[in-house]
Amino acid sequence: MLLLNSLAVTLAILFSTQAQAKNENFKEIFGWKEVHFAYPNDTVKKSAIDSKKFIQDHNLPLGLEVYNDKLFITLPRWKHGIPATLTYVNLKDADKNKSPDLIPYPSWKANDIYDKEDNSSTKIVSTFRVRADECDRLWVMDTGVANILGGGEQFTPAKILVYDLKTDELIRSFPIKSSDIKEDTFFPNIVVDVTKDKCDDAHAYIPDLGSNALIVYSWGKNDTWRIKHHYFNMDPLAGNYHVAGVNFQWVDGLFGIALSPVQEDGYRTAYFHALSSTREFTVSTRVLQNATEAESYYEYKPLGSRGPNSQATASMIDEKSGVLFYTQVNKNGIGCWNSVKHANEYSADTNGLVSSDNDTMVFPNDLKVDRDSNLWVLTDKLPLYIYRSLDNDDVNFRIFKAPVAEVIKGTVCDSK
Repeated sequence: MLLLNSLAVTLAILFSTQAQAKNENFKEIFGWKEVHFAYPNDTVKKSAIDSKKFIQDHNLPLGLEVYNDKLFITLPRWKHGIPATLTYVNLKDADKNKSPDLIPYPSWKANDIYDKEDNSSTKIVSTFRVRADECDRLWVMDTGVANILGGGEQFTPAKILVYDLKTDELIRSFPIKSSDIKEDTFFPNIVVDVTKDKCDDAHAYIPDLGSNALIVYSWGKNDTWRIKHHYFNMDPLAGNYHVAGVNFQWVDGLFGIALSPVQEDGYRTAYFHALSSTREFTVSTRVLQNATEAESYYEYKPLGSRGPNSQATASMIDEKSGVLFYTQVNKNGIGCWNSVKHANEYSADTNGLVSSDNDTMVFPNDLKVDRDSNLWVLTDKLPLYIYRSLDNDDVNFRIFKAPVAEVIKGTVCDSK
């Protein structure tokens, strides 16, 4: 009887913990069973469908960014039939339409890679993630590759595109140097390091998850350098995934990079991890920004492990609280770690789940913290899209929002 009572108590605690971890703190802002685009009219849309420039089932939102009333959404060109890889929706309309059409940014023309009359190198071919900086610029890391799952078509060299968000004009295009490109190179992310009073001293950090490297771009020098380090590699014991009934293996290296607030020496701490890993590492941006010393082995520090099955894609720090947020793709949730409260301790005990839901948060792919300390999350069921198929009778893509203070309240990441 004592054993049964003990078991009952254990199960009650377990179910209580799971219930608390449910997706209760986040508000669903948008949700789509399938996405549509804001074509000028029905005739143009029909032409796109007939020519297979738009194939409904091939479109999958992956990355997001927030700037004022614009919510940017990326759709990498995994397959044919994706008419625009960089889009946005207007947040002012969120209460009116929960599944709005996606508007190409900065224009249809900039996203039309099949326009034979204008094969410009400034076309946005395929982007996974973008970043808006403190200087009202949107940084786009364009892989230049379309039909990724079909063998890949290199339309343009991989390049950085930077737009003025006040005018929507392209202000810089920088092709990644051939010396920075290796056989397995793939650029899934871009993180921007800048302060509002030093816009001309910006740096971008671009993980190369395929060849386990980091590309650093200097706005002032208009140049890049490539960094290699052991800590950029995957963990061979962390390459197995189970998501939505799909078992698969990935060997992805360096992926997530989150930046601390500026420290006393004028630089930030970069927290980074490989996707197929459960460990986090750090390095000062002072090291990354010095091309001659960027590979100094001992400048890079192991921070610790989040625990089993805690592989993460994107990550970002809320500067007000110092909390590091990261996706938890194997757990259909969002993880956190308080870099101030637990500065010298990074472990499964000091990391927590702020939300987890096997229905609404299947494969959280990207997250951002906006300037008002709101946490935004995009989920998209990517493994089903790649290895099986999506059910168009179900909501497949969701975008959530929640104030950071509410999300961390009562968790191990709470600042109190």
